[in-house]
Parts: sequence; C-alpha cells; structure tokens
Amino acid sequence: MTNALIYLIVMIAVAAVVFLLAALVFGRGEELAPLPPGASPTRLPADDITADDVRELKFQQVFRGYKMTEVDWALQRLSTEVETLRARVAELEDRESSEHRA
Repeated sequence: MTNALIYLIVMIAVAAVVFLLAALVFGRGEELAPLPPGASPTRLPADDITADDVRELKFQQVFRGYKMTEVDWALQRLSTEVETLRARVAELEDRESSEHRA
C-alpha cells in the first residue's frame, strides 16, 4: 500500500514537472512582448474607425487570455460604428431611391 502511494506521488510530480517544462518551452504561441502592469494597448479613434484600426487593435494579456473589459469595450465601440454606418447607408439608399422616383 505504501509503495503504491509513493509511486502515485512520484508519477504526479513527474507529470507536473513535464507539464511545466512543456509550458515554458512551447508557451501559448504569443508573439507579443508582455506589457508593464496597468498598461493597455487598446486604442480606437473617437469616430470613423477604419479597417486598419481594427487590424492594429491589441489587448492586454492576462493570466488566461485577454482582459475582458478591454475586449468588451472594443466590441461595444465597433458595434456602435457598424450601426452608425448601416444607418448612413440606409439613409443614402433611401435618398437615392426617392430621387429616382421624382
């Protein structure tokens, strides 16, 4: 019974060491250097967001991914921009169709 417990403890310790080594060697695939604590790379212009602005959007990395508040903020800003653009397109299409009827 004691031998089985010792083998189990040794197997768990070896598995933990192998996991930690693999995590250190392979990481999670990040290419970005870590930011100083409290810094945020999340930036978007106040209005007229372009495709390049979205492509260059970066989020602060935290222990298990990205900082949720920054991602939520960016998604809210982008959804507002999409709604604004769709409303403008609809307005222009209505104006164009009314001009063709007249």
